[in-house]
Order: sequence, then structure tokens, then C-alpha cells
Amino acid sequence: MQTLPFYRAAIPVKTCGFTLFEQQWVGCLLTPWTLSLLVLPGPDQVWSRRTAGERLALQLPCGNVTFMVSEIADVSGQNHQYLSCSLMSPIAPHMSAQQALTLAEQSARMALSLPVVDANAPRNLSRRALFLRGNA
Repeated sequence: MQTLPFYRAAIPVKTCGFTLFEQQWVGCLLTPWTLSLLVLPGPDQVWSRRTAGERLALQLPCGNVTFMVSEIADVSGQNHQYLSCSLMSPIAPHMSAQQALTLAEQSARMALSLPVVDANAPRNLSRRALFLRGNA
């Protein structure tokens, strides 16, 4: 990867914010070329085998997120599956290492955060009614 033009040598490889959510680990992986949201099997959890590259939509607190089934081999050569969703690929050229780390940490936290809802906002209004609301 180091010879590719989008490789950012100053950006570290770092896992950020992994949290156990519904018995699975959810967090971010930052590398010198990408930022991804990952889902890994939780403790004592065995997933059914899926086809690598298959897409899978999951409902997270932040909303629906589409992941891709990915695989990595361990030192014995056995493949282990996980889910990945690219958040930024390649890493923005203007971003410093600290900015990239902060983004990775905040992205992991946001994935498991409930969306903010304004309790005072009117529901089911048309766009026209929304613009007329302040003039009534």
C-alpha cells in the first residue's frame, strides 16, 4: 500500500472506540488509506459464514448502515469474517494524524449514539407548511 499515491504515511493504524453493542464489537479502524466502521463477533459468538463481499444492512442507534462482509486470515491461515463500512477512502489529503484520530474516535461514538430529536419540532408537516409556520 505504501507505494500507492493515496497512502498517508503520517496517519497511524489505530482501532478506536470499540464497544460491545448487542453482543458484537463495534468501532472504527483508521489506516493510512482509509477510515472504516467495523463490526466484529462478540465474546463466544460464532457467526454463520457469508460470502465475502456480500452487503448487509444493520440498524445501529445512528440509523441504518450498510456493511460489506470482509475476511482476514490469522497466523494459522484460518479466515475470520467481520463487517466493514468505509467512512472515508482515501483519507483526505489535508487531514493531520491528530484530526484523523479524532474523526475515528468521534465516528465510533456517533455510530452508537441515538439521533438527536427536537421534541418541539412539528411532525409530518409539508415543506410549504414549514415555511408558513413562522408567518402565521
